Formats: sequence, structure tokens, C-alpha cells
Amino acid sequence: MSPVQVRPAALFGFDLMYLTKEEESILEGEKGEGPAKAMELLVALGKIYQADKLIPIQSAQIAGVSYKTMGDAGLEFVKDFGDKEGAKVSVRSMLNPAGMDLESEGYEPEDFRIKQKELIDAYEKMGVKLSCTCTPYLAGNRPDGGEHLAWSESSAVSFANSVLGARTNREGGPSALMAAIIGKTPNYGLHLKENRRPDVVYEVKDEVSPSLLGYLVGGEVGEKVPYFRGLSISEDGLKSLGAAMAATGSVAMYHVEDVTLEAGDFSVEGLEKIEIDTEDIEGVKNELKETSDPDVIVIGCPHLSDRELKKVADLLEGKQKKEETPDLYIYTSRKVKDRSQEAVKIIEKFGKVITDTCMVVSPLEEKYRVAATNSGKAAAYLPKLADQKVIHADLKTLMEMVV
Repeated sequence: MSPVQVRPAALFGFDLMYLTKEEESILEGEKGEGPAKAMELLVALGKIYQADKLIPIQSAQIAGVSYKTMGDAGLEFVKDFGDKEGAKVSVRSMLNPAGMDLESEGYEPEDFRIKQKELIDAYEKMGVKLSCTCTPYLAGNRPDGGEHLAWSESSAVSFANSVLGARTNREGGPSALMAAIIGKTPNYGLHLKENRRPDVVYEVKDEVSPSLLGYLVGGEVGEKVPYFRGLSISEDGLKSLGAAMAATGSVAMYHVEDVTLEAGDFSVEGLEKIEIDTEDIEGVKNELKETSDPDVIVIGCPHLSDRELKKVADLLEGKQKKEETPDLYIYTSRKVKDRSQEAVKIIEKFGKVITDTCMVVSPLEEKYRVAATNSGKAAAYLPKLADQKVIHADLKTLMEMVV
């Protein structure tokens, strides 16, 4: 590998990047306009963040999938890029949730469904797998420790880095797509071991809700890497913890002592230490109280695991649905739904199990005004992205609203 001169106009003023001969040829257009544009963006991004080179990735997870968040401008961008010569993904690539269930009608208007289908078709044309989920690690793409990725969904990034020990930055939709085309990403940020070290220690003194803990800590630490002590937690709890921190802050990685893969790799001696107890969590509960009654209950942000679907079913099995209840929507990946047919059959006596989308990126506001959820991530995003008043409660309490 040697430094090569690249086109200054393509790099917005930067004039040097370490590229292999093959990478240089892609930049010069020898494999088509699509790869050339993708390489141009990746090199520019690498120079901005002072990356020394591009590194191979094992998979990409691409955001910018819901028509609700993309709009007509985003739709035209993806369609236009997909029409360029050579615009095909070169590594395993999956999509973030779309704005609707791709196989079942929901609460979205018909014109929304038409535009959403166009957007999905544009990604499929580029070879992206249409498994629209924020939990790809539950849908057949579970990376190993040390693998480099280009993932973009905030909770998926957090889980991959923290729980699985893979390495990915919090990519934007375009940068993840370009990395998928080239099969590489700039070597900076959380791809480097030194940037994965913890910044602050949270000592958890009581048993607390992972979702509410994440909601609280994310708002405090921003982009820092928190380290937790005293936390007894399941994998589903880790998923909820990371998702909430990524929503109220920009946490892309965290450590839990004696639990997560890299927690023992770093010394926390001398770091700031903050205690968290039940009283702190009660403060978050009070913040998320709403006096209005919910007209919808939404569970599955991030998408539910097989275990979580079964837990919902267990709380409903053998019960009678109340005469007047909020509508109930349970969100998961299509893979998990297919594996959990017994649980799905029970749940759908009381509500609907939806795949490919979630309450945040679908047009929930078309039908509902007050949403109840057990998700710290949803509680952070729904008021901003779906114009919802939000009630946060644990799963058992939410199901008692139904039966």
C-alpha cells in the first residue's frame, strides 16, 4: 500500500489518501460510475476523520429505508444511484426497518405504500437483502468479535460493538450504502481499539430497568463510552440498554463489567464514577408519565427477540381481551416471527404482530395520538418523529391494559 494522489475536487479540498492500486482504479471509474462515486465518498469521509486507509468489512446494515424519513428527495437519490453502472453491493447487506410491513397493510395511506415499495425496489436492485430490521443479529447476521462492519442503525451499532465485540462506527445511510458497494470502510473511530476504552463508570446500586437506565445515562454521556458496574442483565436487557442510550445520547458502545466482551480489556482506574439507584430511575419514570389514556400500545423498539415474543404471549395466554382496549402492535423481524409461530398465534388474538417496520419510522401519527411503550428508545423518538404523547411502563403493566 502506498500514498497516491487523488482528484482534489472529489475530496472537497483533501489531496492525499492511502489507497491500493485496486482502490485507485475504482476511484478512477474502471468498475463503473457507481463504485467510483461510492469510493469518492468513502475517501472523503476517511480524510475528514483522518483515517489512514480503507479496511474490508464483513457486512453492511443500511438506514434510510423508510419513506417517512427519506421523502421524495431521498427516494430519488437511492433510485438514481441504483441506476449507475456497477452499483451493486459486494458484501452481505441488510436494510433498517421500512415505513410499513411489506406483506401486510397497516395504518399507512395507500400513496405512502406505493412510494415505500419504490424505495425498497431500488435497494433490491442493488442486491441488498430485504430483511428490514434493526436487529440483524437476531435475523441471521450475528457478527463475531473483531469483525469490521458498516452498520447504521443506532441500536444495532451499539449491540454489535458492545455485546458482540464487532467494530463499527455509527454510519449514516449513504456511507453504509457506499461501504456496501465497495466492501470497505475508512479505518477510524470505533474500528480502532484505543477509541473503545471507557470514559466514565456508572455504579448501579439497585436492580433497575435497563431501558430506563439507558434513557437516563444516554442523556448524560452523549457520545462517551460508559462502563457499568453492579449490573445483572440478560442479552435482551443489553439490547434495550444500548438502544435507549443511543436514542437519548449518541452512545455507540458501552461496557458492562463481567458481562460484555471487552469490559476486561481496559482499566477504569481514575475515571469519573457516578452512582445510580432506584431514586434516579424514579425520576425518569416521572419524566415519562402522561395523564392521557393511550390509544395504542407499541412493543418492539428494537425489534423483539424470540424470547421477548414468548414473554408477551405468556402474559396474554388464557386471558380474555377487555371490551375497550388500546390497539396493540408488536414489532419484530420477519425471521423471528417465522420462528415464533406459536407465540404469534396467541398474540394475534389481542393485537397484531408486524414485521419490516417499527412504530418510530412508520406513520403512526396517521391514526394515533398517545402511545404506551416499554421502550426507552421509543419514548425518546416518538414525540419527535411520530408526534406522539408517550407513556412508559413495564411489559406486564402494558399487557394488563389489554386483558
